[in-house]
Amino acid sequence: MIKRTVVFIALIFSVLQANQVIACTNFLITKGASVGGTPMITYAADSHTLYGELYYWPAANYKAGTLVDVNEWDTGKFLGKIPQVPHTYQVVGNINEHQLAIGETTFGGRKELASQAGALVDYGSLIYMTLQRAKSAREAIKVMTEMVRDFGYASSGESFSIADKDEVWILEMIGKGDGQKGAVWVAMKIPDGYISGHANQARITQFPLDKPNECLFSADVITFAREKGWFSGTDSEFSFSDTYAPVEFGGARFCDARVWAGFNKVNRQMGQYESYAMGKITYDKNKYATNRIPLWIKPDAPLTLENVMGMMRDHYEGTALDMTKDLGAGPNKLPYRWRPMTWQVDSVAYCHERAISTQQTGFSFVAQCRPSLPDPIGGILWFGVDDAYSTCYMPIYCGINRVPNSVKVGNGDFLTWSETSAFWVFNTVTNFCYLRYDDMIQDVQKLQSKKEKSFIIGIKEVDQKALGFWNKGDKVNAIKTLTAYTDQQVESTVKEWKELSHYLIIKYKDGNVMKEKDGHFERNEYGKLPAQPLHPSYPDAWYRMILDKNQDHFKVVE
Repeated sequence: MIKRTVVFIALIFSVLQANQVIACTNFLITKGASVGGTPMITYAADSHTLYGELYYWPAANYKAGTLVDVNEWDTGKFLGKIPQVPHTYQVVGNINEHQLAIGETTFGGRKELASQAGALVDYGSLIYMTLQRAKSAREAIKVMTEMVRDFGYASSGESFSIADKDEVWILEMIGKGDGQKGAVWVAMKIPDGYISGHANQARITQFPLDKPNECLFSADVITFAREKGWFSGTDSEFSFSDTYAPVEFGGARFCDARVWAGFNKVNRQMGQYESYAMGKITYDKNKYATNRIPLWIKPDAPLTLENVMGMMRDHYEGTALDMTKDLGAGPNKLPYRWRPMTWQVDSVAYCHERAISTQQTGFSFVAQCRPSLPDPIGGILWFGVDDAYSTCYMPIYCGINRVPNSVKVGNGDFLTWSETSAFWVFNTVTNFCYLRYDDMIQDVQKLQSKKEKSFIIGIKEVDQKALGFWNKGDKVNAIKTLTAYTDQQVESTVKEWKELSHYLIIKYKDGNVMKEKDGHFERNEYGKLPAQPLHPSYPDAWYRMILDKNQDHFKVVE
């Protein structure tokens, strides 16, 4: 019995460790689910080694026979060359000139399908090459699935968010493993008026086999599973996730729980799934999970851009998984836990939570596709670097013809400091905030709210100015207007964030809290020295925890 228990714990621990490696979050918002009828997708690119910068590829023409290098996005490893297309579209970050946007999360899935010898296209290259080659979500699905068919798939299981001006789709694929080229996959259109999400756990279960306007899939998605001995029921019973990436504790607690948290912010009925989010899964006779979060839900009301940004800012506050409540939060309610995320005590495995907002985010965005405007004006990538909770989402028009210097590729890297890099400026602020989080994050949020509100107001004027040029046939000045505004807002935001870092150091140095009056730090009556700083005490509950094990040691003896 003891041996069996130890083996079981070891298996659970290996699952928990595996789920630490994959870490991104996406939400998908349809036209009918948003205020203003603008499809949106979100993406937090979370990695402990990913540098936050804004990728850019201008539109280009190529001669017949041109080949393009494919380098694995995660590692930089050269995978090979594939044929280039005659014309590529401009791509800014994860949106292109036609308002097509793509994001992803890795779900891994069956280990025997995780590698494919000789495969030339990994999931990251698949995203960025597709953005250069497709105009719409449906075309993107075609391009992506044909590329992995023709050149092989060099990644494990992935969920992709794909949005254009009219439709929002979720595409899930997993490779066929060594010995067979390509992948099996399913893509489903999110019904208008609904929202979806995925966070490192495959989400598509059963799907319609006879509705090509709503669901697309590889011809062998079911037969491949049958050949492998993983499925034996009727076609209508087949579940993509339960076959290729069955949900277990880690998939619910560390992954789907994030989807639940985002849904919970915009739908009052999500409490019924709290038990599942905590990793308590029920299964039927086929080992299919029966209490999973729905693939899509209807929000209580149409979502604003601010609502969607808010979905990306969450540490499970107000739920059973609230990261500000347990001892690990410390006296200042820090909703972050340093890795490893799992540990063992007395051969029992335990875990910290994995929230949407996390310290290892390289960059995140909300891609907004606005069908009422010409494409270069309509597509906006609301882009931020570092942790989504404390970042500032800055407006990047998809029609710009240059990238602001502070987010440009090559301005510093993960091991090279740059004074003008947005990534390093934002990281300076957030890493200092970890010292006295509950107080300092309020100062960050004041500037964050001020800037984002000013952007939302400001783009209305910029839209009209650029549209005026566009309608007159003056595309040059339209693009110049968008580029100038984007550049100005990004650079001014980075400047203000650098000033914020200075402000925070002055205000909170050495555990003090300097007094303020009328927007300035207060000096003493002689104007020479600071006013006596505040020394806020620890919360009473924290003092009690200090005394819990060693009360006599701290007792004052009179």
